[in-house]
Amino acid sequence: MVAFLGMGLLGANFVKAMIKKGARVQVWNRTPAKATALESEGAKAFENVTDAVKGADIIHLTLKDDASVNEVLAIASTGFKQGAIIIDHTTTSAEGAIQRTKEWKERGFTYLHAPVFMGPQNALESTGHMLVSGDQKVITQLEPELSKLTGNLINLGPEEGKAAGMKLIGNLFLVTFTAGIADTLSLAKALHIPISDISALFDAWNPAAMLPARLKRISSGTYNNPSWELNMARKDTQLFMDAAAHGGTKLAVIPAIAVEMDRWIKAGHGNEDWTVIGKDAVS
Repeated sequence: MVAFLGMGLLGANFVKAMIKKGARVQVWNRTPAKATALESEGAKAFENVTDAVKGADIIHLTLKDDASVNEVLAIASTGFKQGAIIIDHTTTSAEGAIQRTKEWKERGFTYLHAPVFMGPQNALESTGHMLVSGDQKVITQLEPELSKLTGNLINLGPEEGKAAGMKLIGNLFLVTFTAGIADTLSLAKALHIPISDISALFDAWNPAAMLPARLKRISSGTYNNPSWELNMARKDTQLFMDAAAHGGTKLAVIPAIAVEMDRWIKAGHGNEDWTVIGKDAVS
């Protein structure tokens, strides 16, 4: 018997996939209608979270944050079966994941944080990536259960909270990446260049291929053999901002990058590789 708490887009599709694989799933959501909507799929919905977890060997969660996880688990715990296993897919702080692992172990329950890089369609199709770290005996025990939910289970080793940290790092990159795309399209709009042309450019020239080399360059700590001097990168950055302003569009992240570039130029690094702006992050 499985319980699943949190019927957002991800949780609901996890449940649908579980049912298709033959699992009996009890579901709960703070908004009851989202849980009852899954009864047509074969789930059993409960308005009370304590009732939803009764008899469940494994309790999955996809909630909002540390506070909601702590609140829901505190209420639900009066209905926990002895020795129940809690698998939390919520994106939370590393500190919160570490603390919950410790606290629930002291209370006689297993808590494993297993955040995901998965969208709703991935959850429905059991594809995407799921991260785990911590007690390797627990992970080995739960690997068959977790593998049913994802195309790629990534074990990050014995360090508690590392999975939570890596999920945050990945999400930060996605946020930054998307903000960069938005600025790119804002500049294209200012220059009256259609999105189709931007797409064609990236089909021919794939900047994502530069990621491993760029990461290696920044992390090396060596910037005195530039492929693009910081002074020149800053000059181009000003061209971006001027063109956007002239075209009546607004850039969200580039102005902040320009400020950081100016800081490093003022410190005497203008003739070094422009990746020197990441020096403090790796030194």
